[in-house]
Amino acid sequence: MHANRTALLLLLQICCFSLFAQQPANNPLRLWYDKPATNWNEALPIGNGHLAAMVFGEPGAEQIQLNEETIWSGEPGNNIIPNVYDSIQQIRKLLFEGRSKEAQDLSNKTFPRNAPADGNYGMKYQTAGSLMVRFNDQQTVTNYQRDLDISKAVASVTYQANGVTYKREFIAAVTDNVIMVRFTASKPASINCSLGMQSPFKEVTTQTKEGKLMFSGVTSTVDNKTGRLRYQVQVVPNAEGGQVSFTDTGVVINKANTLTLFIAIGTNFINYKDISGNESAKATQALKAVAGKSYDAIKAAHMTAYKKYFDRVSLDLGTTDAIKKPTNVRIAEFGNGNDPALVPLYFQFGRYLLITSSWPGSQPANLQGKWNDKLSPPWDSKYTININTEMNYWPAEPTALPEMHQALFNMLKELSVTGQESATKMYHARGWNVHHNTDLWRITGPVDGGFYGMWPMGGAWLSQHLWQHYLFTGDKTFLKEMYPVLKGAALFYVDVLQTEPSHNWLVVAPSMSPENTYMSGVGISAGTTMDNQLVYDVLLNASRTATILGLDKAFNDTLQMMIKRLPPMQVGQYSQLQEWLQDMDKQNDRHRHVSHLYGLFPSNQISPFNTPEIFEAARNSLVYRGDKSTGWSMGWKVNLWARLLDGNRAYKLIADQLTPAPMETSGQNGGTYPNLFDAHPPFQIDGNFGCTSGIAEMLVQSHDGSIYLLPAIPDQWQQGTVKGLIARGGFVIDMSWKNGTITWLKIQSKLGGNCRLRLASPLQLKGSGVLKPANGDNTNPFYTLAETKKPLISEKASLKGIKVNAGQLYDLNTTAGTTYELVK
Repeated sequence: MHANRTALLLLLQICCFSLFAQQPANNPLRLWYDKPATNWNEALPIGNGHLAAMVFGEPGAEQIQLNEETIWSGEPGNNIIPNVYDSIQQIRKLLFEGRSKEAQDLSNKTFPRNAPADGNYGMKYQTAGSLMVRFNDQQTVTNYQRDLDISKAVASVTYQANGVTYKREFIAAVTDNVIMVRFTASKPASINCSLGMQSPFKEVTTQTKEGKLMFSGVTSTVDNKTGRLRYQVQVVPNAEGGQVSFTDTGVVINKANTLTLFIAIGTNFINYKDISGNESAKATQALKAVAGKSYDAIKAAHMTAYKKYFDRVSLDLGTTDAIKKPTNVRIAEFGNGNDPALVPLYFQFGRYLLITSSWPGSQPANLQGKWNDKLSPPWDSKYTININTEMNYWPAEPTALPEMHQALFNMLKELSVTGQESATKMYHARGWNVHHNTDLWRITGPVDGGFYGMWPMGGAWLSQHLWQHYLFTGDKTFLKEMYPVLKGAALFYVDVLQTEPSHNWLVVAPSMSPENTYMSGVGISAGTTMDNQLVYDVLLNASRTATILGLDKAFNDTLQMMIKRLPPMQVGQYSQLQEWLQDMDKQNDRHRHVSHLYGLFPSNQISPFNTPEIFEAARNSLVYRGDKSTGWSMGWKVNLWARLLDGNRAYKLIADQLTPAPMETSGQNGGTYPNLFDAHPPFQIDGNFGCTSGIAEMLVQSHDGSIYLLPAIPDQWQQGTVKGLIARGGFVIDMSWKNGTITWLKIQSKLGGNCRLRLASPLQLKGSGVLKPANGDNTNPFYTLAETKKPLISEKASLKGIKVNAGQLYDLNTTAGTTYELVK
């Protein structure tokens, strides 16, 4: 009887494995492939904020490339170059005298392209190395599948060899700070492999001790910062059946039924100024915490915690048979095929990446999230804060992941401390600031010299996320906690704004429009449009916060006076929104940055209804810039075209992005790698986040005094359903549409207050409440409009006006905690 039961169980196991290996790829939230990854851009990412891994899936030799978020080169310390204030004053003088080339030359001399001997240009995010699992009995493989289920945050590999079905499962547990890998087989005693570590670091130590494989290293010395970040990887093999033996530097498993690996990584990092921790003790403690738990229990807890966030939002645009094809094939065929389910997968993949790289309590997502296999990654994989880090967090609020924003907010608190040094020493100013890059050590000085680096606006842009979080959540406790950060950012500009001689406007000088030029080799300037827009938001956000909290009346009065002296936006000779204070734009400029359009997105200073001339000029500027560019630039443009209410153009940018990325490792071609990672090229994660945000903006906008539903719906999305998107003021939006018209709408009001809707066609309210045509300004304080100045328009400009679908405005007075349903 016992033998029969064993045989039956074995048969059921074999059947289950076989069904899994041959199941159709009809899960809309699954990336899958019929081949192992042959390079890093084909491998699949898993992460829990602190730890990350890339899964390759080679049957004979699995590679699990590992990252831990605090493994950075160097050591604590800022990067402020001393004694530069007099040079900054001279650069200002040269700029206001119109001697731009001399100003750029002095900036280059003051801040050389290569880091000076007494400074540095930021540290590098570095890999921990790879765990290699080599199988001793590699054979001919059939029915191979490799996948990542982003609805569960679980990756897996299945294949058959010699009549045995093998399965591997990979989880970076969000509830336990470990990565788990589980190997199973349909036939007992079939798992035979060896474990070892490999790393690009030269000085590393591998040993086995106390039933663990341990790998220790120290990060690199860069510029004048000695590599002092120590880390240790610990791997515990847990086999059922068979034998586990240890060599000096590896582990051998023979004839196991199952094998589970628990991987932990510890570093000596405590915080940005303290590296007195014990890396070995940290890794040991993480493994001790899971020692009494089963794999299934950890997996279940992980999925429950992950799905709490991921399941808040769903998007359905229809499904065709294309969903049955491998993901890399779907990318290749998207432009000429019929695959409506790929855009929702790409949208949700961005949310997956945000959750798994920014889990609460972790460091914020850097230029590659948390995934990097190099010691010297592109652009050091730092925090590039003249667009890229901000773009990483654009989806956080509208796609219902505000908790993931916390990692960025923690970094902002730290930058508001280290940034006092750059403000004081470089600019003789109060408050705090940071330039266009920072790193784990929270540097705030210029990076990459006097051209790219001389942009003192990074803190201004980052601080917008604090105000936006308040607009979406209404959390006054949070606002009070972060007010010192907002005030410090504003105080810096109170002290550094200069009076330009032509109009007596207050402007930032010296600065630039990120990474662009207005003449050959010259970008240093005064009063760029983006700077003016950013300063307006910084001062206004601090002023509104002070008013809400009843604080700092005298300081608030100063802010209001300075706001009035900021330059207006200007329409130049080509009917474009000027990028510079003077009309120096190049009509054929195809630069990847579209910095002067910050006021259109992510800010709300440009509106089709309230500033139509600036709106048209912004559109002209975007047309001149062109579509194809780096991946992150195209991601930004999706958002911009959505704000321009042009769904078809926004969709074109998505389609441009969802084309196979070129094999070249550098360039500005954009595209998407087989694993859905964004390509600059090379890989940058911001393009993923930018497109996720842009898709949300095409469906719901709430920045312009109302909730505009389906503001930029393309012809390809004639019907669909989205649930869980968030509008400012705490409104949760579910809706379905057909033929581009909303047929069903559900609104959950978390905060109460007036809900002003902009609808293309009328809806009827079911149940209690009154839906009526809107009249006057929106009384909801979270929908206060920007007070944008009337633009200055060049005599050479020829504005023709743009017709937009204004729809009809309706008001619905809501009660907090109540849900309202509307139907066609």
